[in-house]
Amino acid sequence: MKESFPSIGQVLPPEVKSLAMTVSETTSGAFLFPEESALVARAVPQRRLEFSLGRFCARQALAELGFPWAPILAGPQRQPLWPSGIVGSLTHCSGYVAAAVAEASNVIALGIDAEPQIGLPPETFGLILSESERTHLGRLPANEIAWERLIASAKESVFKAWYPLTGRWLDFLDAEVTVDPGSGTFAAHLRVASPRLKGRDLSCWHGRYLMQQGLILTAVALKTGLDAVPNQS
Repeated sequence: MKESFPSIGQVLPPEVKSLAMTVSETTSGAFLFPEESALVARAVPQRRLEFSLGRFCARQALAELGFPWAPILAGPQRQPLWPSGIVGSLTHCSGYVAAAVAEASNVIALGIDAEPQIGLPPETFGLILSESERTHLGRLPANEIAWERLIASAKESVFKAWYPLTGRWLDFLDAEVTVDPGSGTFAAHLRVASPRLKGRDLSCWHGRYLMQQGLILTAVALKTGLDAVPNQS
């Protein structure tokens, strides 16, 4: 299926299969299994639509890995429950929906996020950005880019990858993000005790970002066999 732009795949390594859509698009395949419908039975129509398109994108991506179409249920924290041996992530915002999946033998952890390219309300800065990050904002190029929103999105991607590994939630101030505009990458340093996974330190995450058509897309994909450089190809 031809993917609508912007593509989340542009910030993911080739081992990750992904699909993105806009809610204005229609597809006969964007149905929900009964078990999934129960998860959003009380949701407003817009939320049900985003949920169904997210599941559609996920099923399409899983099909590229050889998986048949099947329900994608949710855990106690509403996180998607992926097939055994699969890592994945979903995101939706401003009419944009995307899913990404990979085999756990190739990618240990995966997180994606999409946000509108608009600034955060100044009164939220203290809840989302550390003092160091606010200083970092002052060093980034002064242009139309909402860097503070990008930092928040990067944290969301890291948190989505972190939770399946640890079963613990992170607060926005539990990570500090620095952005490298020249390479389109970011680094997130966690400010909480982090476990080691297969001998690897999970206190620092690296990811990529893209800003296109009014959206900010961020992703982290912690690949096997690499030393904490998630999105290397």
